[in-house]
Amino acid sequence: MTIPPDSGASTTPPRQDGDTPGDQFPTRTEATTHEIAPTLRPDLQVIADLIPPGVMALDLGCADGELLEYLVRSREVRGRGVELSEEGVLACVRRGLSVRQGNLQEGLADYPDASFEYVILAQTLPFLDDPAMILNEMLRVGRHAIISFPNWGYWRCRLELLLTGRIPQAPNLPQRWFDVPRWQAFTITDFGRYCRRLGVKIDHQVYLSGD
Repeated sequence: MTIPPDSGASTTPPRQDGDTPGDQFPTRTEATTHEIAPTLRPDLQVIADLIPPGVMALDLGCADGELLEYLVRSREVRGRGVELSEEGVLACVRRGLSVRQGNLQEGLADYPDASFEYVILAQTLPFLDDPAMILNEMLRVGRHAIISFPNWGYWRCRLELLLTGRIPQAPNLPQRWFDVPRWQAFTITDFGRYCRRLGVKIDHQVYLSGD
């Protein structure tokens, strides 16, 4: 479920042959006095609403920890995060969150099978070189995966491309096509077909208009 033009957020359960018992999840860190934002970005709020209170969740590419903090403080989720940038990790630490610095391109080998009930990948999939690897890893360490991304098949994107000949700018994707890190545009239909190719079932989808 993401933001620019009609975005899509999908929750995908693991493959039927992928259920394995998980190890005990460590207790969460104590909350600090940091103020929690009263509202989340719309796409993050939809993700938060998909996660039941009190579960174990892993937020991949958690950025400054906005979503993870909301889940931990407001939903009593036992949350952990992985973030590549040092600035993001420091921001999460200042929020009192349990986050480690890591590169998702290298997989999630530090986490045992079925360690979490939910694994989140918000607005990060277009930047990954090996989406199959990360999807399989998410469904290995988690029972459910929630993924959000810009839907470049939204009709306004198509119209802008037709009228201007240029790739539209997504509200929450500030990088231009030539900026580093590079990203790959795809549509909800592309993602659905790719999941079927991998044998992954999409259980639920949410669309945002981006207005």
